[in-house]
Amino acid sequence: MAIVTTRDLTKIYGNKVIAVNGVNLTIEEGCIFGLLGPNGAGKTTLLKLLLGLQRPTAGSAEIFGTRISPNAAGVRRRIGYLPTNPKFPPYMSPITYLDLIGQLFGMPSEVRKPRLASLIRAVDLLSAASRPIRSFSTGMTTRLGIAASLLNEPDLLIWDEPTAGLDPAGRKYTLDLIQELGRTKTIIVSSHILSDIDRVCSHVGVLHNGQIIYSGSVRDLKQTIGRNHIEIEVEAPDEHIAQFIEKLQALPDVIGHAVRGYWIEIRFRPDAALERPLQDVLRAATETGVAILSLSSTKAQTEDAFIQLLEADQADGFSRAYNTGPTDASGVGGPDQG
Repeated sequence: MAIVTTRDLTKIYGNKVIAVNGVNLTIEEGCIFGLLGPNGAGKTTLLKLLLGLQRPTAGSAEIFGTRISPNAAGVRRRIGYLPTNPKFPPYMSPITYLDLIGQLFGMPSEVRKPRLASLIRAVDLLSAASRPIRSFSTGMTTRLGIAASLLNEPDLLIWDEPTAGLDPAGRKYTLDLIQELGRTKTIIVSSHILSDIDRVCSHVGVLHNGQIIYSGSVRDLKQTIGRNHIEIEVEAPDEHIAQFIEKLQALPDVIGHAVRGYWIEIRFRPDAALERPLQDVLRAATETGVAILSLSSTKAQTEDAFIQLLEADQADGFSRAYNTGPTDASGVGGPDQG
């Protein structure tokens, strides 16, 4: 079932800046959806349109089957929102702030108090529960924002750049929490950090210059570059490494390789499953006396696919705009969503 649906969603600021341009998007129930794009791509604007915090210039958005507008308070009660670098009243404490938010949601005291207490404990702010928020670090402020977004037990979470400004421990905590929450909730996570999206999201939409240039599974995004390879770090005399490379070149599933010092990138046929090629590589290393110190699939695969999409979109931008059909009422043609 579709939780979020947009149709030609467009936002233009002051007839000058096209922040979101004809976005057509569907997000299914139970999905952890990554909204990926460079800074300035329109991610935050798109999320605010989904929340009804801004009015679209053209097009529409539906959440839970209801059209979103600034008056859609009933729908927003089912959404938990975490903005980028959330700001809170500086002299309030986590307890008083979450209690206020619970009251705004209309939660009775007997429900509100235990809920906020459990959330403060869950986000590891128990020792700071009575401290003024103005004394909080970036990580503590983000954790408070996470607690606030979960207070109303929402069905949909919309988190905008949730790892921005966090140290490695804070990032890990937040990403682990997204994976845990994704077992029971639909989540939209906006980020420009590719590794975060790759780690936690099942599906992704790539936003560039206000347009969705890809929407689908993360696995399919990687497959768009047609790449299937590994990197290994080896240790052996040079003549043994040369013999190892000769054996690699003779393997039926190997289509190429690159050597960088003691690192070797091995490229397999795109349609090859990795089990047999890996066994062949390990056997060749044993036969030639080459020790494999480390082995990994290419971590840059998502990044490569993302960059390839952006480059293709830039190259096709003029022809797409030129061949677009009639303009809508805003005077901006709808994009080819392909």
